[in-house]
Amino acid sequence: MRAPASSLRQAGLKDEAVEALSHPDSARLKQDLAWLAQPQNHLLTWRDERYPALLRDIPSSPAALFVRGDPDALWQPQLAVIGSRNPTAGGRENARDFAAELGRQGLTITSGMADGIDSEAHRGALDAGGLTVAVLGTGPDVVYPASGRQLAERIAAQGALVTEFPPGTEAKREHFPSRNRIISGLSLGVLVVEAGLRSGTLITARLAGDQGREIFALPGSIHNPMAKGCHRLIRDGARLVESVSEIMEEVASMAGRLAVDLERCVGESRLDPAAVRPKLASKESDEPPWATDPEYRRLWDCLGHDPRPADAIIEESGLTAKSVSAMLLLLELRGMVEAHAGGAYSRKKKRP
Repeated sequence: MRAPASSLRQAGLKDEAVEALSHPDSARLKQDLAWLAQPQNHLLTWRDERYPALLRDIPSSPAALFVRGDPDALWQPQLAVIGSRNPTAGGRENARDFAAELGRQGLTITSGMADGIDSEAHRGALDAGGLTVAVLGTGPDVVYPASGRQLAERIAAQGALVTEFPPGTEAKREHFPSRNRIISGLSLGVLVVEAGLRSGTLITARLAGDQGREIFALPGSIHNPMAKGCHRLIRDGARLVESVSEIMEEVASMAGRLAVDLERCVGESRLDPAAVRPKLASKESDEPPWATDPEYRRLWDCLGHDPRPADAIIEESGLTAKSVSAMLLLLELRGMVEAHAGGAYSRKKKRP
């Protein structure tokens, strides 16, 4: 039964949305269904258990996400790496190097696949064997810019392409500010590599701050116009960083909050959040979680001293992807599990 237009307006929907729901485009629906029938293509609605927890909590979170690739990549701890479409050679190198090392440290790199810093960050993560997520301002079947087609294929195979826009949606200027809130919403924090004073990157950084995300910025030469945006962010409170270790130190505490959120989203909290938080800083625990929870024992038995992909752990343990993501993150923060590039995990090696 279709709700009347008056009820839809009372629910807060705009006239454009009301019209679309009242008179659906049958040709567009067929196009969407044809896209979904293809391998690797997924639709995550807001109530879907696979919908990423961090994104669900932001203001105006997307009602649905079209995902090409691995939807479980959206549950991995992510850091957004963003910046100018016209960076300097040094900016490109920094984007690749930081993304590569962050990927090796176990973070998924998220960006917008634009020319410049975005694309270099994706390539850095991919070349290091890490996971990367590209948030699009188009439909999932439209590559923009067109020169990024090969990069898009690599991302779909080693991460995910995600968008709120349905198949067939072409690039429009107004789509990109909307896309930017998703980039920051998926991430624990945002690293700005280079940006001019009028760069759209600064909008994404402000959105990240409004969403409670940490903002990191690389300093640059006072003579480089592409460094001025970063300097403004630093003056406004962004954290000046010169190394990946500085980012990882800050992200660890934020990842702890994500871990607790993931546990809550799983439905059956396996650890008391009040008991977990004090242990995150020291990464120590008096008692392993499997002492009271057999599912942790199943997960632990699937881990060895050599890295194993998360999907192999999920298949062998019989646990859901969401449960495994939550438990692995908590075990990592407690110093029991080590994350590796490409979304692989192993037992933490004891130091001699």
